[in-house]
Amino acid sequence: MARRQSFLGDFRTFFIKGLGIILPTILTLWLLWMAAQFVFNNVAQPINRGIRAVVVWAVPEFAPQESLPKWARVTDLDVATWRSSAEGQPEAQVPDDRARTIISRQRLRTFWNDRWYLAGTGLVVAIVLIYLAGVLLGGLIGRRVYARLEAFLARVPGFKQVYPHVKQLVEMIMGDRPIAFNKVVLVEYPRKGIWTVGFVTGDSLRAVHEAAGRECISVFVPSTPAPFTGFTISVPVDETVDLPISIEEAIRFFVTGGVLVPPRQAPQVRTEQRPVAAIPSQVKASD
Repeated sequence: MARRQSFLGDFRTFFIKGLGIILPTILTLWLLWMAAQFVFNNVAQPINRGIRAVVVWAVPEFAPQESLPKWARVTDLDVATWRSSAEGQPEAQVPDDRARTIISRQRLRTFWNDRWYLAGTGLVVAIVLIYLAGVLLGGLIGRRVYARLEAFLARVPGFKQVYPHVKQLVEMIMGDRPIAFNKVVLVEYPRKGIWTVGFVTGDSLRAVHEAAGRECISVFVPSTPAPFTGFTISVPVDETVDLPISIEEAIRFFVTGGVLVPPRQAPQVRTEQRPVAAIPSQVKASD
């Protein structure tokens, strides 16, 4: 008869199971939230502050008092109250028109800060500006103008040491030919007899082809559990073996340290029962 598990044992078992189910969702939401906060604080907020400063300065300067909303209009009584207040004492001698401008700007600033939805103005403007930049610079004339500007900036000391590398990274991720893993391969690395899974990223350098005397490809070998960090090796094409798994399946394999194996790739026998020479023989058969 099976021994009944204690309450503490049941609690520990189901707590770990529940954590395994909920934790990926929580971590995903947390990462998305952190990304949204980064964009909002570093992109939307600076633009929002700039828009607010322009509006607060320009509206009282150019818009007649009669055209302003009722809450933004400044009466003679408002001016007199402001002059007698501690805030208006340092500028109590300014003309009435100047006093009305100062009070209008204070009210506009307060109105803007009290409306939470106006904080998203910067994000909306950023999206529109990025879209317009894509439209203007995406054409033939725009590309030529930007190429000349880029060539000038590339000669600026300090800027030229950083910009080319940042541009190359951005183009690999978001350009017309973004970086992509072509397929999953198996290579003998770091020595003969040890087989490593990697991603083909493209052809290797010409110097590598010439030094090796044959065609080589670049293979990115991810690390565990962060598969987007790792190192790149150059391998002769005839020394790689294509694996019949998708990029997503290979990434899950790396993230979990080999725990999650695609169902169709599950071994028929336990790993410790497999002969040492089985993998090389399978590779030779697949060739």
